[in-house]
Amino acid sequence: MKAITLTDSQDPTSLALAETPTPELRDGEVLVKVHAAGVNRGDLLQAKGHYPPPPGASEIIGLECSGVIEDPGTTDRDRGEKVACLLAGGGYADYVAVPEGQLLPIPEGYSFTEAASIVEVACTVWSNLGMLAGLKEGQTVLIHGGAGGIGTFAIQLCKQLGANVAVTAGTSEKLETCRELGADILINYREQDFSEELKGRCDVILDIMGAKYLRQNLRSLAEDGQLIIIGLQGGVKTEINLGALLPRRLSVRGTTLRARSVEGKAEVVRSTAEHVWPLLADARISHHIHTVLPLSEAAQAHALLGSGEVTGKIVLEVDA
Repeated sequence: MKAITLTDSQDPTSLALAETPTPELRDGEVLVKVHAAGVNRGDLLQAKGHYPPPPGASEIIGLECSGVIEDPGTTDRDRGEKVACLLAGGGYADYVAVPEGQLLPIPEGYSFTEAASIVEVACTVWSNLGMLAGLKEGQTVLIHGGAGGIGTFAIQLCKQLGANVAVTAGTSEKLETCRELGADILINYREQDFSEELKGRCDVILDIMGAKYLRQNLRSLAEDGQLIIIGLQGGVKTEINLGALLPRRLSVRGTTLRARSVEGKAEVVRSTAEHVWPLLADARISHHIHTVLPLSEAAQAHALLGSGEVTGKIVLEVDA
C-alpha cells in the first residue's frame, strides 16, 4: 500500500507517498480502506518528533479517517461497511487497522470527506466537556482557539448543551466565524486580556495553550471552576501560586485522547456516538472544513495548518 512517510527524519516537512506494508490485523481489529483522513495538530507534532504514537500503534501519521471495511478480521462487522475511525495512528495511508471499538458509523448525510473531518474533534470535545467536565445548561465555557478544528466544533456542541460560550481568536475574521457558529463572547487575544474580560466568570475552560495561559485561565475561573488542558502550544512549564486554587476550589486537569487505552478510546467513541452523532445527523452541529487536498499533498496541508491561517479542518482525500 501507499502511505505518507518522512523521507528525512530531521525534516518534518519531508512528507511523501511511499510503498509500505499493509497492516496485519490483530484480534478485534478490522482493515479499513481509507477514503479520507483529517489533519490535526498532533500530526504536525508527530512529524516534528514531539508526539510519538503509543506503544504498538502504527508509526504512520493520522489520527482519524473514514472509509470502507476491507477485511472484518475476527469481528462480526461486514466487508463493505462504511465507517469513520478514531485512530492512534495510521490514517495517512491506503489502509489502516482499527480496533472495532474505535469505529463509528458515517453520520447520516455525510460524505467520507466530511466524516473524516469530525471524528477527532468530536471525540476530543465530548470526552472533555461532556464526559469529564459535565458541562451544564447555563454554565459559561471559554474555548481557546475558537476558530480552529477543535474550537469550531466545541462552540456548536456547547451551545447545544445550553452553555454560554466565550472564545479567543486572533483576527476579526476568525471571531466572526465564531459568532456565526454561536459564540456569545468574542475576545481578540491580540488586543484584549481575556482574564480581564472574564475574571471569575468561567465554569469550564478548554485550553490548548498550556503554560502561557495558566495564570490568566485560573483568574478567569469561577468558584468550583475546571480548567481542562488538552494542548501545550504555549509551553509546558510555568509557576503559579497554588493559594489561588484553594479558596475558589479550582481544578486543573490535563488530558489527551491518543494515549488512552483501547478500552478507554472505545468508551469515548461509544459515548460520542450516543450523544453527538444525533446532533450531526439532524444538522444541529455541522462540520467546518477549511480545505481539501489529495493525500500526496500532506506536506502542504501541514504547512497550511502550521501557518495559523486555517479556520476549521483540513482533510486529505486518499482516493482523489
